[in-house]
Amino acid sequence: MKKLLKPFALLILLVVQSCSDKDCDDISCFTPPFIFTFDIQDKETGENLFENGTYTEDQIEVLNKSDGSEREYQFVAGDINFLRIPSIGWETEIAEVVVKLDGEEAFTLFVDVERLTENCCSFSNYNETRIENAEYEYDQQRELYRIFLEQ
Repeated sequence: MKKLLKPFALLILLVVQSCSDKDCDDISCFTPPFIFTFDIQDKETGENLFENGTYTEDQIEVLNKSDGSEREYQFVAGDINFLRIPSIGWETEIAEVVVKLDGEEAFTLFVDVERLTENCCSFSNYNETRIENAEYEYDQQRELYRIFLEQ
C-alpha cells in the first residue's frame, strides 16, 4: 500500500502544477459578450421610429423584468438610431429585459447565457435568446435585431 501511495502522490503533484494559472500568462485570449443591438421600426413602413420622430431617446426605459430595476443601455443617435444593451453576457445569468417606449412595453429580451473559461480563454455561451411580444428579424451581417412595432 505504501508503495502505491508515493507514485500516486507524485502524480497528484504533477497534475496540480500543470494546471497552474501561470500557463495562461503567455496567452492573450478574451472574447467579450455579444452586444444586443436593436433597430426599432414601424411594422408597416419600415421606418426607424426614432428617426421619424415617433419616439425620442428620453422615452426609452430598459428594465429587469424580475424586479423592475434599470438595466444598462446605450442609445446610438445620428444617421442611424439604435438601442444597445451591452451588459448581458459578462456573467452567467438568465436575463429577462423589458424595453419600454413612452411607458408602454415594446418587447422583452430573454437571454440564457453562461460565461465560461476554457483553455485560458473566456467567452459567453448563449443557450437561448428570444424576443417576446414583438415581431422581429435578426440581421446577421449587421449583427442587430430589427423590431417591428405597430403604430
